[in-house]
Parts: sequence; C-alpha cells; structure tokens
Amino acid sequence: MSKEPQSFENHVRVVPGFHYVAYGLVFAALVLSVTLLVRDFSLEHVALLLLSVGAALALVYARLFPLGVQDRLIRLEERLRLERLLPEDLRPRIEDLTTRQLIGLRFASDEEVVELTRRVLDDGITDRKAIKAMVKSWRADYERI
Repeated sequence: MSKEPQSFENHVRVVPGFHYVAYGLVFAALVLSVTLLVRDFSLEHVALLLLSVGAALALVYARLFPLGVQDRLIRLEERLRLERLLPEDLRPRIEDLTTRQLIGLRFASDEEVVELTRRVLDDGITDRKAIKAMVKSWRADYERI
C-alpha cells in the first residue's frame, strides 16, 4: 500500500521486478538471440530466437490476461455501484458506458460519480485517462494488479 494518498498523478502501479527486470531480461535475450542468428546462422541460434520470442509472448500475455479479468471485474463493480447511486433518469444509460469509461469513472467518489457519469455520457468522453483527470475527489484503489 502506498504511503501517500492515491491520486491521478500517482495511481499507476509499477512493479520493478516485473516491469523492469523481467521485461529487461527478455528484451536482452531477444536482442542477443537476433544478434547471434545474424552473425552465425545455425539451428541452435534459431532455437534460441524461438525460445526468446516465446518468452516475450508469455510475459506479455502473463500481464494482459489478468488485466483483462481485472477490467471485467471493474466493469461489474462499477455497474453495480452506478445502479445504486445514479438517479432514475441515468440508470437506463449504464449499459451505454463502455468498459474504458467505467474504468475511468471508478476513481470518482460516490459524491461526484453521478455528475461525472452524466458528463461522460452527454459529451461522449471515451478516453479513460481524460475521465480520470476530471475526477476531483479521488476514490483510491490500492488492490489493483
């Protein structure tokens, strides 16, 4: 958990061992395997390149798959929250919100989510980063992946 309160400026989570070390090692292996293959074409170097590409793909998908599940969970949580908080005139429009919009809205406090949702829908704002930047009263999420 972060020591300072979470905000738009600091809400992105970076795990150094994953984002820097693991990605760096796989990238280095890719560069090395391509270099070896170019310098000396051999079956072993082709195999090393294939292994490096496989490791890179595995690492990327190891990140993307849980993020996809997390996005689906956020979509469900936010739809349930909006069903509880939105006035009657906005409730039928919950289904109009995209996953990206819901991800942006999740950081809005209960007190401001109604007006922000109305603005997002009426103005057609689809960029989740832009929606997050509009949040005035930040609702922290310290448990995301």
